[in-house]
Amino acid sequence: MTDFWSHFPPQNTRTHEACGLSAPAFAAALAGHLCGANGKTVFWLRESWQNAQLNPVGFASYLDPKQLLIAQAARQIDALAAAEEALRSGHIALVVIELSQGIGLTEGRRLQLAAQEGGATGLCLLSEEMGSNAAQTRWRCTPVFDPNEAAVDSTLQNWEIIKNKSGTLTNWNVGWHAQTRRINVVSKSAQR
Repeated sequence: MTDFWSHFPPQNTRTHEACGLSAPAFAAALAGHLCGANGKTVFWLRESWQNAQLNPVGFASYLDPKQLLIAQAARQIDALAAAEEALRSGHIALVVIELSQGIGLTEGRRLQLAAQEGGATGLCLLSEEMGSNAAQTRWRCTPVFDPNEAAVDSTLQNWEIIKNKSGTLTNWNVGWHAQTRRINVVSKSAQR
């Protein structure tokens, strides 16, 4: 079994992808891990047509809501342009962009170059079939129901690397511990 902490957080100065029902929770945990204790900023981009709104207070168990900038763009191309500028700025630690359509190799490569230039991490939230070949890693994030733990911890998830340019594909069951703002990796023996 590959060590979780050698893969998480995903490589800085690169853009990654997350898909699945728990992809927003993955993004929030990544934001908390990268920015929570050190006061750095997270920039979260969405398309304005989406009905559901993000409430920064909902991120309080991950990081201080003041560390979260939420922006909306009229179209995906505008969101990609804003993400590229935020990654390049050097003032944002993590840029999360919710995508409703796939992105091509050119757009994906532009995000990679911007992340490298600005020293930031990019994370695209998308459907599994919309991934870009330019992404460094792609994570499939799904909730895990454990009837024994349902009353204690409802954050159990399975995070699986389904694309990795360095070659390792693996998965872990993890949970978020809100009091310590840390990810707990559930060992395989504890899952039995």
